[in-house]
Amino acid sequence: MKQPGRDVIARQADEHLTTHRVKLPRKVVEHPFRQVARRLCMALLVLVLTALIVYADREGYNDNSDNSVDFLDSWYYATVTLSTTGYGDITPVSDAARLTNIFVITPLRVLFLIILVGTTLEVLTERTRDEWRLTRWRSALRDHTVVVGFGTKGRSAIQTVCASGLKAEQVVVVDPSSKAIDAATAEGYAGIVGDATRSDVLKRAEVHKARKIIIATQRDDTAVLVALTARQLNRGAKIVAAVREEENAPLLKQSGADAVITSASAAGRLLGLSVLSPAAGMVMEDLIQQGSGLDIIERPVIKAEVGKSPRQTEDLVVSVVRGHRVLGYDDPAVGTLELTDRLITIVRATPGTQVAPDARPLPQD
Repeated sequence: MKQPGRDVIARQADEHLTTHRVKLPRKVVEHPFRQVARRLCMALLVLVLTALIVYADREGYNDNSDNSVDFLDSWYYATVTLSTTGYGDITPVSDAARLTNIFVITPLRVLFLIILVGTTLEVLTERTRDEWRLTRWRSALRDHTVVVGFGTKGRSAIQTVCASGLKAEQVVVVDPSSKAIDAATAEGYAGIVGDATRSDVLKRAEVHKARKIIIATQRDDTAVLVALTARQLNRGAKIVAAVREEENAPLLKQSGADAVITSASAAGRLLGLSVLSPAAGMVMEDLIQQGSGLDIIERPVIKAEVGKSPRQTEDLVVSVVRGHRVLGYDDPAVGTLELTDRLITIVRATPGTQVAPDARPLPQD
């Protein structure tokens, strides 16, 4: 009688094997056939070198069959010596030949064996090497950005923050799909295979040391649970999340998100704007795409701007951030700029340059 619980147990076992795995970016390795061919060439080179050394000092060797060592005997001796077979029919008799065997032939024999069993050694040392890389990565990771979900929204968010100057080494992707993490590591990001609603998975991403957390999951309920877990582990990080339904945005803010982007309604508004004015839609699309054309950034007020109105600055000021309030450039409450204010401005992006450290791009969907 078939037991339906076995399939569930097997599936849970597979999930356990693929969960909590940390994948770091790897360099592209050569084809296995090329590796084998390269090692065979190296082994053959060692064999040829050993045979030439023996033949050059053939007077110091004795062959039990005819008491002389010719070129074929040199190859024979090199082969049985490097393979550690050692029949003993050809032996070094002079002091020079014995010293050559000690200081030259023996290291070549070790090198020959290492080349032949290199694949096995790589398998044995791979886990140790990965653990060492992982330990070094954890110790160096500080003030990084954790991105939960590597779909369309997650990729776009990473491209935006990287265009503002964030290095790929400072991005950690968390996704339950192993294929998504493989794609992330191929682009140079570290990845965690696992469910981000679980605290142990987020701890592996060093969320408690992160500065920014981007939640771009496919489901709104998952985003809420991730925000709750992330906020519990890190009270000071800036959490930005995306939701599909606008009615779930307040719930996500209550769960700890600092900013919530409604992806469906934002895309709908952009569609409507493009219908009414295609040019305006292109401008908005340009503002959303960081690093080209026009960029919208947040920067502090400089001393030369203190006491001026937003319209008197060199940049095109859209809003003024004062405390926890965002005021329009024409809001009477703004008055004149203060040193503690921050300006949301539109600037022209220069290709190949990065946004200054004190200037932050606004979160986009």
